[in-house]
Amino acid sequence: MKAHKHRKTGRSLLLLLLVSLASATAQINAQETDAPDLNIQRADVGDTPWGITFDGANIWVANNGDNTATKLRRSDGAVLGTFPVGGKPIGATFDGDNIWITNSGDDTVTKLRASDGVTQGTFGVGGLPVGIAFDGENIWVANAEDDTVTKLRANDGLVLGTFSVGDIPRSVLFDGTYLWVTNALDGTVTKLQTDGTVVGVFRAGALPEGIVFDGIYIWVTNGSSPNEHVTKLRASNGQRIGSYTVDEGAANLAFDGTYIWVTNTARREVTRLYARTGLRHDTIRVGEGPLGILYDGTSMWITNSVTNDVCRISRSSDDILR
Repeated sequence: MKAHKHRKTGRSLLLLLLVSLASATAQINAQETDAPDLNIQRADVGDTPWGITFDGANIWVANNGDNTATKLRRSDGAVLGTFPVGGKPIGATFDGDNIWITNSGDDTVTKLRASDGVTQGTFGVGGLPVGIAFDGENIWVANAEDDTVTKLRANDGLVLGTFSVGDIPRSVLFDGTYLWVTNALDGTVTKLQTDGTVVGVFRAGALPEGIVFDGIYIWVTNGSSPNEHVTKLRASNGQRIGSYTVDEGAANLAFDGTYIWVTNTARREVTRLYARTGLRHDTIRVGEGPLGILYDGTSMWITNSVTNDVCRISRSSDDILR
C-alpha cells in the first residue's frame, strides 16, 4: 500500500509537470549558432502556444494559456483568425479537411473546419488528452491520465475504441502503417495496429515524450534532466539504434529530410542532429520556451511558449514575418 501511494504521488507530480511545462520560464543561456544559411522570422500568436500542425496552406497553433487556436498564413505569417477551443489545448493535427485540438483541461477534442475555423464538434475522450494523430481515416488521442489512447472516427467524432498503452502516454505518431505512442513514466513506446492491437512495446529511454518518423527510424525525446537524449529505434522491429545527447528540456521533434530537429524548452534553442548518424550539427537560438515543432516541406516552425510567438526557420529571406 505504501509503495502504491508513493507511485501515485510520483505520477501526480509528473502529470502536473507535464501540464504546466509550457508556463515555465526558459533559461536564456544557449550558445547561438552562426547558421548564415538560415533565416529566422517571428509571428505573434496566442498565450502559451504549444501544439502545431499544417493544413497544406496554413499553420495552426494550439494556445494553451487562452484556450484558442491561431491560424497563420504560411506564406507570410499573417494571422488569419483566432478560434475558441476547449480548456488547456495541447496537441493539434489535420485530417485533410479539419483541424483537431486536444483539450487537456476538459478531457475533450475540438474539431475545427480548416477553411474558416468554424467548430464542427467537441468530443469526449479520456483523462488529460495530450498527443494526437490522424491515420488517414481516424483520429488517435493519447490520454495521459488514463494510460490509454482513444480512436475517433474522423468524419463524425464517434469513439471507435479505447486501448491501453503504457504509463502516462504523451505523443502519438502514425508512420503510414502503425501508430506509435510514447509512455513517459515507464520509458517505453507502444506500437499498435490501426485496429488497436499492440504489436510491440520497446524501451525508449527515460521520460520519452516527443516522437517523429524519418522513413526508416523512430526518434524519441528523453526529458530526463540534466542529461537529455534522443533515442533512435528501427521502426520495423523497435530495435534501439542509439542515444544522442541534446540539451535541457528536450520536448518535440521534426524531420526535414536531412536533420532531426529537437526543441530544447529550458535552453531557448533547437538542436539539429544528422538523421543518418545522430551527431549534432548545431544549435539555433529561437524564442523562450520552445515546445512544438513542425516541418511544412520548406520551413521549420517552432512554438515559443513563453514569448507567445512562433519562429519560422527557412533558407529563404523572401517572406519576412516580422
